[in-house]
Amino acid sequence: MKEDKQRVVQFLTNYGMDYTQVDMESCSRLYIQEMTEGLTAPGKSSLEMIPTFLETFKELPKNKRVIAMDAGGTNFRIASVHFDDSGKPVIENFNSYTMPGLERELKAEEFFQQLGDALDDYLAVSERIGFCFSYPLEMLRNHDGRLIRFTKEIRAKEVEGLFIGKELNAALSRKTNSRDKQIVLLNDTVASLLAGMSAAKEKKYDSYIGFILGTGMNCSYIEANECILKEPDLSPGASQIINIESGGFGKAPRGTLDLLFDEHTDYPGKYTYEKMISGGYLGQMILTVLKQACRDGLLEGTFGDYISRCSTLSTQEVNEFLLSPTGNNTISRWIPVGEEQDRAIIYMLLMRLIERAGKFAAITLSSIIRKTGKGRNPCYPVCITAEGTTFYRMKYLKQAIQFYMKQFLVDSTGMYFEFVNVENAPLVGAAIAGLLTG
Repeated sequence: MKEDKQRVVQFLTNYGMDYTQVDMESCSRLYIQEMTEGLTAPGKSSLEMIPTFLETFKELPKNKRVIAMDAGGTNFRIASVHFDDSGKPVIENFNSYTMPGLERELKAEEFFQQLGDALDDYLAVSERIGFCFSYPLEMLRNHDGRLIRFTKEIRAKEVEGLFIGKELNAALSRKTNSRDKQIVLLNDTVASLLAGMSAAKEKKYDSYIGFILGTGMNCSYIEANECILKEPDLSPGASQIINIESGGFGKAPRGTLDLLFDEHTDYPGKYTYEKMISGGYLGQMILTVLKQACRDGLLEGTFGDYISRCSTLSTQEVNEFLLSPTGNNTISRWIPVGEEQDRAIIYMLLMRLIERAGKFAAITLSSIIRKTGKGRNPCYPVCITAEGTTFYRMKYLKQAIQFYMKQFLVDSTGMYFEFVNVENAPLVGAAIAGLLTG
């Protein structure tokens, strides 16, 4: 078994894919540099550092209803939300649909029509809509957002470049001829950050981060206006939430097989960091690695026959194998009885690739905290509101993130953090934004 591990490590190292090849200090310096440059001028950095014009620490109105919408990587959710006398969110009339554009290419009018149709039973609830839209947006000061591009393999190319709130109101007007709703656009990480702030009633934190690791990967944080040089005339002494668009980080060390996998995605060269970390891509990236392992003879059994015919492998299927390598799951069924050496090698390959993803995610979060300088008192850590099934369910991933953050952030720099989980955070955060803005 020791020799097999050495072969696995050597194989991954040959292709620049092993987690031990990732230097956290140098990668973090590059990440912070990209954050700073992204705040200075548009197009200067691979991190877009999008201002949201959403300030924090405002009083929430009680028992006032708002329509909350959440367009994620897989699902589109909608509900009526209000906050009771104790400040607790109350979610009513919740519905979930498949995200428009996930299954086929949509024209712009059809995309917004599907969003509008889902709103039919909610239009009388409120004149306000908080819309958590989990894709890169150029935000306006009126809190509408122009879609920069779709990620997570959503297919609706005509929507790119359009203002989401404006087009949704136009679709609603075509259906009902009613007056425009007041729509506030925000990213899912921003919604998670706001939800974390609202839930932190008894414990004090030095700052807040919204962190999504599910189908995609992204972060938001609170930045001083004086550091946002690309936006003139911001209120001095104030701060606002920045949507980093972390998945676009373009200076992380990529291996040969990362490059090979990227060539076969819908948007080669785009969001390359996300493709090494997030659930929307991990399975397919791992399939690329397994195919190469068969070609190189690392996997010598008949497993290679199955892999050569396989065109898709989901992150969920990878996780099922890690949770039960001898169970009745997709990868296990590809391993004939008696080929236990291949089973162990496959397991070690997957485990090390997941740890690499965790190390990259730890670099992201640690870099954000290091840039802000927050969390130096252990009694007042930085609150990281984490969302996403990949973060919570993928074996080894969450533990790897926490391990590397403790090693790199707490032990080395004396900065402290704490992960929190807020139920229905994207909807709760969207509701907060809808209630507090305007």
